[in-house]
Amino acid sequence: MSAPELPFFVYGTLRPGEVNHDLLLRGRTLREEPARLAGAVLYQGPGYPYAVEEPGGTVAGELVTPLPRAYARLLAELDRLEEYVPGDPRNLYERVEREVTVPPVTTVARGGDGRGDGRGDGRGDEEGAVLRGAGPVVRAWVYVAAPAVADRLRARGKLIESGDWLTRR
Repeated sequence: MSAPELPFFVYGTLRPGEVNHDLLLRGRTLREEPARLAGAVLYQGPGYPYAVEEPGGTVAGELVTPLPRAYARLLAELDRLEEYVPGDPRNLYERVEREVTVPPVTTVARGGDGRGDGRGDGRGDEEGAVLRGAGPVVRAWVYVAAPAVADRLRARGKLIESGDWLTRR
């Protein structure tokens, strides 16, 4: 059975401006948008990060939707980059299906003629009001630290407190 064609949540060297983005993703994506992975924290690796599943944490990254014609090859190349082989106990990363949240779109509501309704209760006075809805939740592939790696990182790793690889410096 083949894997579903899900987008990828990337949080380290595959993010825009990072070394592997240009090598593997440039020109092969439909969309790249900011996203967050809840239930994970980020640890510093040797030149790249590891997401470790941990309740209460949040990891910042991008949701990457590949071009359909590039999907199969890109999946194979990302598995190779992450040294992921399904079922191999020596994996550093596991590719798992998780829910990620894309930030909501902010809209400006314009009600009536902009002068309000004169009641003073705020209803009808929506000129310039900012509305924030919950962002969409999307199923995506995420490369997380394999169990043995996650255990070592929890015991001796350097946590990236912000959950954002780009702010580690």
